[in-house]
Amino acid sequence: MSASRVGPVLVIGLSFLTALVLTALPMPIWALLWRPAWVALVLIYWCMAVPARVGVLLGGAMGLLLDGLSGSLLGQHALGLSLVAYISHVSHRRIRMLPLWQQGASVFGLVFLYQLTVLWVNGIRGVDIVPVAYWASPLVSTILWPWIFVVLRDLRRKYRVA
Repeated sequence: MSASRVGPVLVIGLSFLTALVLTALPMPIWALLWRPAWVALVLIYWCMAVPARVGVLLGGAMGLLLDGLSGSLLGQHALGLSLVAYISHVSHRRIRMLPLWQQGASVFGLVFLYQLTVLWVNGIRGVDIVPVAYWASPLVSTILWPWIFVVLRDLRRKYRVA
């Protein structure tokens, strides 16, 4: 398929579908806490790159899909991803201008907020929380951010997503 025939909605949708599949892949029990927040990373990128197309509504919808996929409380991930989308959307001009390593610090804060929201809801429900769960996913997500950024940026440029 040529680059001019692929619609921006399809590129954005396939990137979110890929993130959902990566989230659903089975992992060993010891590695579950270290799973990157794939959906949050893709959401942060698209909120920064094309804020007119991706925002809070899509973040909430992806969160609801993630809730259904993970079997968690309905709205738990939706709340966290909506907050991440809102902050990414409001501050996208500032974050976009930062060097990639400083963007990583912003991504750490956003993924930490998402993780904290999910853990907060689990705490209200009485689910036991492992202390490393606060830091593991944001740390791994921050380390992966440069690669996620470059891959999605190249896709956006190749298929002219604007």
